[in-house]
Amino acid sequence: MIYMKCPMNPSHECPFYNARNPYLFPYDMDDYDDYFDDDYYDYFDDGYYDDDLFDYYDYFDDNDFTRQSPQEINRMMNLINRQFSNYYTELQGYRVPRWMVQNIFRNIVSYVLQNQGNYTGAIPAKTNQLLNSMRRDMQWAFTTLRGFGVPNNRINEIFRDIIRFILENIDDQVPVPPTPPVTGWSQWEDLGGVLTSAPAVASWQPNRLDVFARGQNNALWHKWWDGSRWSNWEDLGGVLTSAPAAVSWGRNRIDVFGRGQNQSLWHKWWDGTRWSQWEDLGGVLTSAPAVASWQPNRLDVFARGQNNALWHKWWDGSRWSNWEDLGGVLTSAPAAVSWGPNRIDVFGRGQNQSLWHKWWDGTRWSDWEDLGGGIINSGPAASSTGVNRLEVFAQGQRGDLLMRTWNGTRWSNWQSLGGVITSEPAAVSWGGNRLDVFARGRNNALWHIWRS
Repeated sequence: MIYMKCPMNPSHECPFYNARNPYLFPYDMDDYDDYFDDDYYDYFDDGYYDDDLFDYYDYFDDNDFTRQSPQEINRMMNLINRQFSNYYTELQGYRVPRWMVQNIFRNIVSYVLQNQGNYTGAIPAKTNQLLNSMRRDMQWAFTTLRGFGVPNNRINEIFRDIIRFILENIDDQVPVPPTPPVTGWSQWEDLGGVLTSAPAVASWQPNRLDVFARGQNNALWHKWWDGSRWSNWEDLGGVLTSAPAAVSWGRNRIDVFGRGQNQSLWHKWWDGTRWSQWEDLGGVLTSAPAVASWQPNRLDVFARGQNNALWHKWWDGSRWSNWEDLGGVLTSAPAAVSWGPNRIDVFGRGQNQSLWHKWWDGTRWSDWEDLGGGIINSGPAASSTGVNRLEVFAQGQRGDLLMRTWNGTRWSNWQSLGGVITSEPAAVSWGGNRLDVFARGRNNALWHIWRS
């Protein structure tokens, strides 16, 4: 067997890169585990990232990726290790050694710090530009993770999140208060917390809001508005690998969904008295789920599948259906809402990065329609303030919150509500013309804006 030099340490002959086929393991995983014995891992202990151990990177002196301040790289790595501990866990599930994940992330930090000045535009646009450049300049990082069986779309999602986080935290930038929104909307308010996902929101009565997000421990966290004040955050447990989704189909009832460590759909609910345990509903999700309800004890759940199409599963009051494929090609998690009995509207971002729409009219599913309007930089959120009315939100190319509406006759254009958000938004209406929208801010806290 002829080995290639390891792309992360050229002095080391890699045991799983074969010169004839660098994408396949030449040994079975037992041999692989034997090769990386305890002595080998001891080299990559907690002191590996101390300042005095940067001699390891002398191998890369000719590479601009690592010509950065060790202090800045270490600071960024400390932030990444706290913010994305779930990615280490997820990749170790594919048997990628932790030191290797750290090394890849460190090289991404160096690459972004070195190259971010070459691109213009808001953070979302620069994120995509840097990811495209990395595919060319750091092909080894993609190849390495593919060699362990990590799906290509998941690699892109992880790398995109890391790049974006670095851009948001360069020079320890402190988020400024968002710009004042358009007439009729409140100022943005910071509700605290440390979110590692987009939020979700549900409402089970007027002037009641229940917000959910993944926390730093990858568990589901919950914060609510009771009509007069906001609660503290509470930890509801579980281990999520996606943002949650939430809906209420009746008074004092909430159903929450998320993707678990096994990439399947997980479910937890509040019955008015207590929270249930988590239950595994199966499937293989490649996005966060979305959920809508069009009558009491009815749930319709959506997610992107392994073929990037929209998949659907529902609860009819007595049992869960199997998953069904509704087609399309999504580049984001879906969003779903119901404005009346036996009506569901589903949205997602398409391959052209614009907003796409599909609906159930009580008899059949429509075809997908491209709503155009330009590029959106996140998956959408959807709400409804009345029969045959829809409000859709997304992140714009400048990182701001965008909104467009269906008034029963036609779609409006996108309108900016300002702010700088770093996640997909979440939206709900609890009565009349009231809208509440949430998103993660640049300080990773929950931010809130509303229309009275």
